Amino acid sequence: MPRSTATPEPAPASYITHLSKDKKLKTIITGPLQELTAQKNISLKLIRSIMSQQLSTKVSSVIYARFLELYGGKEPTAQQILDTPPLTLRGIGLSNAKVTYVQNVAAFVIAEKLTDSKLKKMSDSDIITYLTQIKGVGRWTVEMLLIAYLGREDIFAIDDWGLQQAMIKLYKLNREDKKAFREQLLYISAQWAPYRTHASRYLWQWKDNTPDQ
Repeated sequence: MPRSTATPEPAPASYITHLSKDKKLKTIITGPLQELTAQKNISLKLIRSIMSQQLSTKVSSVIYARFLELYGGKEPTAQQILDTPPLTLRGIGLSNAKVTYVQNVAAFVIAEKLTDSKLKKMSDSDIITYLTQIKGVGRWTVEMLLIAYLGREDIFAIDDWGLQQAMIKLYKLNREDKKAFREQLLYISAQWAPYRTHASRYLWQWKDNTPDQ
């Protein structure tokens, strides 16, 4: 009997196999997600995240472009940011609080001699503890940094509003009892480990592409 020349189907990504054990989550898994990769200049990415808080993607992109223009279109060093007059940073559209937080990060980077390699060697929980020492940097901001810029696979940002909304809808949860609600979120997400980031990404994607009923 002649051998088949058809190209074999690629094996599903390990996180798909694992997450598909959750029958409800399985219904929204559409295929592999874009690969997560660790990026460069993580401290500047943290500053960008602070600038973007409570802003639309469009507005935050405009402000960040103005920020780079202050430095000739190039990514500035922490020292350059610290040396920039607060009034100049206010001029690109940052609030007084965000100016302070941005310069807090820059000062921390200098004082701690913070590098990408130092962060990449640290565990998720250690990074959260380490960076939330900075006034203006909350847990959610660091969790988003871990996902988007450090490529960590097992992050569950329990306080993310979009993620909560998606889980309420998919798992038919009730948020009236806040303590019980958080316990449900943690119980469900524990089943996804060590791929909680990927589960979250499927939920975000599903929420964004599913009209509200």
